[in-house]
Amino acid sequence: MEEAIKILRDNHYKVTKQRMDLIEFLSDYTNKYIQISDVDEYMKSIYPGISNNTVYRNLKEFSDIGLVEYQEKNKTMIKFQCDFDQMHHHHFICSNCGKVIELKACPLSFFTDQLPGCTVESHAIEIYGLCPECAAKK
Repeated sequence: MEEAIKILRDNHYKVTKQRMDLIEFLSDYTNKYIQISDVDEYMKSIYPGISNNTVYRNLKEFSDIGLVEYQEKNKTMIKFQCDFDQMHHHHFICSNCGKVIELKACPLSFFTDQLPGCTVESHAIEIYGLCPECAAKK
């Protein structure tokens, strides 16, 4: 929470009660993605008059400053940033339960070596499969 507040302030965003409640809710989702509609539903349960636009705008702003991460495969899924010290990272995502495991290494050089003369401007890598718990059940 402290790091999230610092990031908000460093990016000139007001630290409001609504934003704090949103961050607190999202902080339970560092290792699993959640549907944005579930985030919206939660915020409406504590702020009945809040609009979808306000929730979605805040999530977009949170994404822009690195507080949350969207799932590349499904842009309606979001999770709280799992590693503020290593903003650039990749994930393994369990296709069954949605558990997220952070990958420590970035394999970009493997790909750029195959792209002579190209300039890579960005990338995102997500690996999908079954986590150990789900694999053991199958």
